[in-house]
Amino acid sequence: MLVLGATGVTGQLAVQIAKLLGAARVVGVGRNERVLARLGELGADSTIQLDQAADALKEAYLSEMGPGFDVILDYLWGEPTEALLAALTKSEFTAIGKETRLVQVGESAGATIKLPAAVLRSTALTILGTAGMPPWEVLFDAMKEVLQRGALRELRIETERAALAEIESVWKRAGQAGRRIVMLPVGAS
Repeated sequence: MLVLGATGVTGQLAVQIAKLLGAARVVGVGRNERVLARLGELGADSTIQLDQAADALKEAYLSEMGPGFDVILDYLWGEPTEALLAALTKSEFTAIGKETRLVQVGESAGATIKLPAAVLRSTALTILGTAGMPPWEVLFDAMKEVLQRGALRELRIETERAALAEIESVWKRAGQAGRRIVMLPVGAS
């Protein structure tokens, strides 16, 4: 599994949940170096730093791809996804191997991508959004497992506590932190 945007809070949870639910290999991709460095503690087998030229990023994807990714969870879209699709694109005719499912969740790196036709002709790629739901039984079992693991404190979310009176200054820096902000009313600790 590849998680594009693994340094955000939901991306970090995705890395952990993928491992808890049996993913053999999880690669986390992101910008925040501090969070990338700790993704191994959360279950990532490898990481890719996003802040590099498109060709270098494509090569980084290729070096981590091995036989391919079964699932790509994409919180980023935009240029990081374009570089990934370039890495998935084959220049020669090949027999179809296993399918790769790219689940598009967010667009923090861009709202659009360029999708060359060769991407779809050269690899077994399915691009899905999050609007579809798996069968109820699958969803129920997965959610039950995740919630049980959360109750056992096997899922970690980095948090920062702040007074409600500080909301403006905390909000401005929150997106870069890689953690959830927990606002407390005046007088609470």
